[in-house]
Amino acid sequence: MEKRETVQALAQQLARLREGMPPAAVMEVCGTHTQSVARSGLRQLLPSNLRLISSPGCPVCVTGGGTIARAIALARRPNTCVCTFGDMMRVPVRLAAAGGAVEDSLLRERGLGRDVRLVLSPMEVLDAARAEPEKDFVWFGVGFETTAPHTAALVRRARADGTANLAVLCAHKTMPAALEALLGGQKGSHVSALLCPGHVAAITGPQAFRFVPERLGMPAAVAGFEPEEILSALTAIAAMLRSGRPALRNMYPSAVRPEGNPAAQQLLRQVFEPCPAVWRGMGRIDGSGLRLRREYEEYDAERRFGPADAVTAAPEDEAGCRCGEILRGAAQPRDCPLFGTGCRPDSPRGPCMVSSEGACAAEYRYGAR
Repeated sequence: MEKRETVQALAQQLARLREGMPPAAVMEVCGTHTQSVARSGLRQLLPSNLRLISSPGCPVCVTGGGTIARAIALARRPNTCVCTFGDMMRVPVRLAAAGGAVEDSLLRERGLGRDVRLVLSPMEVLDAARAEPEKDFVWFGVGFETTAPHTAALVRRARADGTANLAVLCAHKTMPAALEALLGGQKGSHVSALLCPGHVAAITGPQAFRFVPERLGMPAAVAGFEPEEILSALTAIAAMLRSGRPALRNMYPSAVRPEGNPAAQQLLRQVFEPCPAVWRGMGRIDGSGLRLRREYEEYDAERRFGPADAVTAAPEDEAGCRCGEILRGAAQPRDCPLFGTGCRPDSPRGPCMVSSEGACAAEYRYGAR
């Protein structure tokens, strides 16, 4: 069956399931899902009593202003280079200053002459550190369980070959603890079910999301990223909502095995340990972050370079910006008064408009379809 025919058949199946199904909001928990849904116009195929809302599924978007301020402080150190992904460089942060706050970003710091470099892989940082041993290199690592193993591999490789001029500012986060905190509290009461991230589940295994039906009483389905894969997962969710029997379904078996990726899990356990983390829009959540274990503390930028009191983040969202609400599903991009006017991809006011996986960027680019 052609992809278009598969999508149409699934949409018809969803339409049939709407009878007897209560109105429901399904939270998509992956920036790639957000982008795919917007690009393909899937919302137009959903029955009127089933809607999709975005969530904290973009790692760049949920990185708190305090962490970005710390990266800026490191970039201002003499003889220091900060390396990160392109989207992370563009996220604006308001820094506390006498008489108010000033806006900054790693990209602006680079324009002022700081050594801030865009990389596509953590291993590029290792190559640069080897090539310039007289300079300190800091990898500003962001991402969920999918990308954290790459940072773990970087640290282990640096230890193995004795590269001492490399450190990690770790902003890696883990999804389950944050989702349980969000959906288990009053802030998540508007959510009926969860569309689980296929990338994360490929590492953790789908059982990492068992808490959704077991403790929160909500249906959950692990989904791939093509339109037909997302619709297939939504069909499974709709059937569970209609029957009133929540469960966890793996609708992405081609990539997500029951055991996940044991090698990546072992690497994460060897290099990292859980810690509290601050999520934009949700605050501090215990056990939702990753930090280097004591065995690797010489590669921890926080421990090596100490605090930087001179650079402090002001309150995250400026007046009118609603990124925090959008990230927890309490608002949609077009609810923000800055959307499309004061905030656009070429002049973003918040991270949701910066990242290609951000809800605002996806809505701005594809929302008219």
